[in-house]
Amino acid sequence: MPPSQCLSHRTSGPPPALDGGDRPPWWSQLTPEWRHQVVVPQRFRVFEEYEVAASRILGYDEAGDPCFCACDYRLTELRSDDDEEFYQAAVYAESLTTWRLLDGRWLVYRRVEPLGEEGEALGGFNVAERMPR
Repeated sequence: MPPSQCLSHRTSGPPPALDGGDRPPWWSQLTPEWRHQVVVPQRFRVFEEYEVAASRILGYDEAGDPCFCACDYRLTELRSDDDEEFYQAAVYAESLTTWRLLDGRWLVYRRVEPLGEEGEALGGFNVAERMPR
């Protein structure tokens, strides 16, 4: 579905310096062995879904080509402890974060969290030839 139909977006300037200080969110999931092997984003576009808990961040290099992508989705459902007052509870969460490597391939980190009693969170890295969509 095109971003204009259900998402808003905003663009930010260059990320803060990577030497010391706080790391921008796009950098925080990278392991030390991968940190110097990714293309550094110079600007970002943030898309937020208003009807469900979902977002997407795209990062672009100096030439305007995508070099970072992060997607996050959370599923909630109504719950009640007393059948009188209801609240939204998270029941599933999934995130996908990708970085373009200097050699053109993509480093992909995927994390799935079946919240509740269903099981443990699963996550891991792999390398792909193209940016996951």
